[in-house]
Amino acid sequence: MNAVSLGPLVLSGERFAILAGVFVFIIGTGLLATRVSPRFNLWSSVVAFGGIAAARLGHVLTHWEYFQDDPWRTLAVWQGGFSWIWAVPVIIAAMVVLLRTRRERAWALAPLAVGALVWTTAYQLVSATEPLPPPHLTLSALEGPPVDLSAVDGRPAVINLWATWCPPCRREMPALAQAQIEHPDVRFLFINQDEGDVVVRRFLTNEDLNLQSVLFDTAMEVPRHYRTVGIPVTLFLHADGRLAKAHLGEIAPEQIATEIARLN
Repeated sequence: MNAVSLGPLVLSGERFAILAGVFVFIIGTGLLATRVSPRFNLWSSVVAFGGIAAARLGHVLTHWEYFQDDPWRTLAVWQGGFSWIWAVPVIIAAMVVLLRTRRERAWALAPLAVGALVWTTAYQLVSATEPLPPPHLTLSALEGPPVDLSAVDGRPAVINLWATWCPPCRREMPALAQAQIEHPDVRFLFINQDEGDVVVRRFLTNEDLNLQSVLFDTAMEVPRHYRTVGIPVTLFLHADGRLAKAHLGEIAPEQIATEIARLN
């Protein structure tokens, strides 16, 4: 769900769609460079790299309150976060400056349109979320009694699947811990995958993390229920327990806030 496996590489639906669209765009402009004008070589590079950079910058500026204390996180493009409307001026400017004739500019619309179509289609096919109900599982907790995942309490929920050995899990954990504080009306469950009490306690102590509802999924039944691949995975659930969104990979603070807002 929401992921594509390419051998050992696992991509979220969003990242796969971006790569598919860019790949088709590059192939199309490569054909134009050999058959219409060699100027398409430079134009395609400027559009691809400049457009991605502009989209990332737009996302950062739109959510600056989440970046102002750590501006270097602007470079963490693997977290996702792009405002693609910001790429439009780059595309237009590149067409005006780098393509000299109306014929070239007309041809340029073809790879743009096909790349956008592939991108949109791939995203719709791969990123569709099935509104699965919560699993009928009872998991032991680091503190307190076991927790029945199927027992909803009227609040939306965020479930994070993680492990201490997973670098992206470790990087995103402070943001999730902060979100837990900022959203008391949301139920947070941190479900550790196939590790024990001692390992998890040591990690939380060393990282100075105060997490509520740390659970143990030693048989890794939760990812099987939601049909997710790899970790970290962050699941956003409606108040009735139905799955709203599954985010594969490291998640950024602004993405957590955005998805929680959509649950209300």
